[in-house]
Amino acid sequence: MRLHRLDLRAFGPFADDTTVDFDALSAAGLFLLSGDTGAGKTSVLDAVCFALYGDVPGDRSTAKRLRCDQAGPGVSPQVTLEATLSGHRFKITRSPAWDRPKRRGTGLTRQQASVVIAEWVDDEWLTRSTRLDEAGYLIGEITGLNLDQFCQVAMLPQGRFQAFLRAGSEERHKLLQQLFRTGRFEAVEGWLRDHRSSLRKVSLSHREVIDDLVSRLSEVASWDGEDTSPTHHLNGLGEPDGQDGLDEPDGPARAENWAAALLDNALSESVAAEIEAGSSTAAADQANAALAQAKHLADLQSRHAAAVAQAARLDEQQPTHDEATARLAAAARADRVLPTLDHATAADQRALETQAEVARTSVGLADRGVVAESTSLGTLRASTLSAVAQASALAPRERRLNELRLAVDSYTDRIASLDRDIAEDQESLAAGAIRAESCQRELTAAQSAASRLEGARVHAQTLAGQQTASRQLHALAPQLADATAELAAAVDQAQRHTQLWLDLREQRLTQMAAEIAVGLAVGGCCPVCGSSDHPSPASRLDGAPDAASEREARRSVDDAETERHLRSEHLRDLTTRQALADQVLAGADVSTLAARASTAGAEVTALGALAASVESLGAELRLIGSETTRLTGRRDAALLERTGVEAAAAAQRGEAASIEVEVAAALADTPDVDLLSRADRLTALADACASVLAAQESADVARREQDRAQAAAVRSLSESGFVDADQARQNSLTPTARDRLAGQIGRFDASRLAASRLLDDDELTAAAGTVAPDVTGLAAVELNARHVAGATQTRSVRLRERCSRVQQLHGELAATLDAWRPVRADLDIATAMATFADGRSGDNRLQMRLSAYVLAYRLGQVVDAANLRLATMSDQRYSLVHTGKRGAGERRGGLSLLVRDDWSGVCRDPATLSGGETFVVSLALALGLADVITHESDHGSAGDSRLDTLFVDEGFGSLDADTLDDVMGTLDSLREGGRVIGVVSHVPAMRERIPTRLDVVKHRQGSRVRGPQVDG
Repeated sequence: MRLHRLDLRAFGPFADDTTVDFDALSAAGLFLLSGDTGAGKTSVLDAVCFALYGDVPGDRSTAKRLRCDQAGPGVSPQVTLEATLSGHRFKITRSPAWDRPKRRGTGLTRQQASVVIAEWVDDEWLTRSTRLDEAGYLIGEITGLNLDQFCQVAMLPQGRFQAFLRAGSEERHKLLQQLFRTGRFEAVEGWLRDHRSSLRKVSLSHREVIDDLVSRLSEVASWDGEDTSPTHHLNGLGEPDGQDGLDEPDGPARAENWAAALLDNALSESVAAEIEAGSSTAAADQANAALAQAKHLADLQSRHAAAVAQAARLDEQQPTHDEATARLAAAARADRVLPTLDHATAADQRALETQAEVARTSVGLADRGVVAESTSLGTLRASTLSAVAQASALAPRERRLNELRLAVDSYTDRIASLDRDIAEDQESLAAGAIRAESCQRELTAAQSAASRLEGARVHAQTLAGQQTASRQLHALAPQLADATAELAAAVDQAQRHTQLWLDLREQRLTQMAAEIAVGLAVGGCCPVCGSSDHPSPASRLDGAPDAASEREARRSVDDAETERHLRSEHLRDLTTRQALADQVLAGADVSTLAARASTAGAEVTALGALAASVESLGAELRLIGSETTRLTGRRDAALLERTGVEAAAAAQRGEAASIEVEVAAALADTPDVDLLSRADRLTALADACASVLAAQESADVARREQDRAQAAAVRSLSESGFVDADQARQNSLTPTARDRLAGQIGRFDASRLAASRLLDDDELTAAAGTVAPDVTGLAAVELNARHVAGATQTRSVRLRERCSRVQQLHGELAATLDAWRPVRADLDIATAMATFADGRSGDNRLQMRLSAYVLAYRLGQVVDAANLRLATMSDQRYSLVHTGKRGAGERRGGLSLLVRDDWSGVCRDPATLSGGETFVVSLALALGLADVITHESDHGSAGDSRLDTLFVDEGFGSLDADTLDDVMGTLDSLREGGRVIGVVSHVPAMRERIPTRLDVVKHRQGSRVRGPQVDG
């Protein structure tokens, strides 16, 4: 990775467009980013990290405030970085999320983050990505690092310089794996673990099937066939030596032998039970045959005895049977004559009813003034129907008359309603005209207020700003006095600390010989004369200052200068705020500001209320005009309709008068009030005549039918042998009684015939002459034999089914055991390989994972390269040691680091180093890591993680002069390999040692950069 150009806008402390030309800075190989505290040196490195990863390192990332506060309101923050990554030149443009002013109205709206990654191809920039997630993945793939790892090896920020040195094995493992692309070895570990888990699942599934088969086989084999429940008894065979024993090497073979023994036992028991069942079945068949023969003989004897008893009973019942036969014959003759008698009775009843109907209808006709016996009813009915026809023909004219009368009444009501509507519309039109005139006056006043509102509002805002400035001036007076006093005290303090530091430095220089003598080692060369003999080294006086005292004094000077600068900036800020407040007041009369501001505010409120009503008044005026137009149209339509209704009413009255004359002529000399009543009265009279005529005709027919029925009844009684109708009815039977009597006769005849047939049967006669058999005893013998045969047969079937089931389960168990054997063998191998590669096997003495073992080799290369730098920078005192042992609190080893102190010969934890020592060792480790990565990139084995640019942010102030010389010499030597080192520091001595620098200057309107520049 090599940086070329960085463009900033409204980012961090940089308000204006700012450019950093890294190509110019990198020409010297070593350059310095210098500037006062808070100027923005670290922000330059933050911009590089943000361009690459969209975030900044350390605690600054949590603040989420990357935009410059001094930038203009609408200026968008943006960072553009041109860099060579993996041999390709990219331009990355990023903008963080920020709150921009709304384009319409007031307030802020959220502008989301954006990114554009372009690659220089064929003399033009080609866009590769514009998505945040895709850009992050692309940069991570190209650099091989995430943000934290990038800051550990290439961009060493404040407070995180020693992170890689003091990192645990797991953190160091993740970083080195990313850098050296050794993820395939971790993938191998994962594959071995997954393969082991997969085989274990398969083995467990086989084992579950085997356990189930063993349990089922044990349960089936323990069933002795006596009942339906298992007895859990295997006739001494027993179960296998626990299912846990299956995991032993000979477990499957033992299980197979156990299953075979169960199968042999089941076969032998099934054969014995089948033989026993055959014998008991034959005995049961013989007993059943004897019982059947005895039952047959007993049945014949019983049937013969029953026939003899039946014949005796029938002889006793013969007289009753003869009487019933005669009674049934008389009932049959009565049934033939009864219909004729019933018909004669019905004819008599019909004749009486028709005579009564004639009398009833004649009474209805008499009520209307007509005597049926003295009037020709046919002639009267014909004349009445003729009069009904005349009245019906004139009835439509009478209905038309009623309709005309109703229509005239309706027209009269409509004319009255129209008169009321016309009067109401006239009143509404008059009221609308008055309201329109008033609304127009109010609208004119509101429009005038709206034209004056903006000027009144500006005047009120000016007075409010002057009030605020007046209050600020009053508050700033005591603050300015305090700030002036604090600045004077800070200047005095800085001068005192500077003088103390100069005095201390002078005292140290006078005692420098003694300080050098303290560092002499036996046999070592003197750094002044080069001699290895030290006959009379200088002695150090008690209380003489050393390098640590001088550094502490210098730190106090820096702190005092920082305090002085802060007090100065605070006083300058207060002075500026006072000047701005004076400018706002601009000679205004402070005493009347409050009254004038209140008056202006009240005026704005009043004008605003009036101006707000312009739109509503205009809408109301338009609504009044629309309503006036609508009412006028409705009134004119009502007037026109009233004229038409009056004409129609006059026409209807003339037609009604003509019809009234016709109806009056038709009702003359009649008692009826209208034609409908006349037609109803005449129709009722005609219907009454028709009813009397019909009743007289029915009575004549009934009398003739009565005479015929009486003659037929006399003939029927004579033919049936009955004296009269009463005798015929007495001999009649109901259908139920007749059926019951017929059934009794039929049953007697059938019983007589059946008894005769049984008494004539030869077999029954022969059986009656033999001895009765012992059926009860033979039945008991047969029942016992059948029970024994059923029990033995059931046991035989059950044992045969058990044998078949045991044979089936034996086959399934054997097949499952054969399938389990190769899976067990593969699982043993996979378990051994996975635990060894994962560092958990007893054979892995260092408990080191496979990926850690590979990275341990890479870390050893890094340590060797770091020691080449560290030997120079620590004057041959310190060296890094890579150990495979586990560190404190770590579960696995392989990537631990120790620091060897060659003065004491002891290896110790890096956490025990001082601040300056930690800085030197960490820098050497970072340089060694960069050397190895660069070497691997040159040889094509480390992918595209080559690091050509390294930044170091602060830490040089903790070094003494000699160590600083050694460190700077080491950094300077890196330029020979084409490497670029950027040093970030505000230490003044660094400006003297590094001629090429970029100065960052802070300012109230935002920081600026000056350079690159080279001191002569």
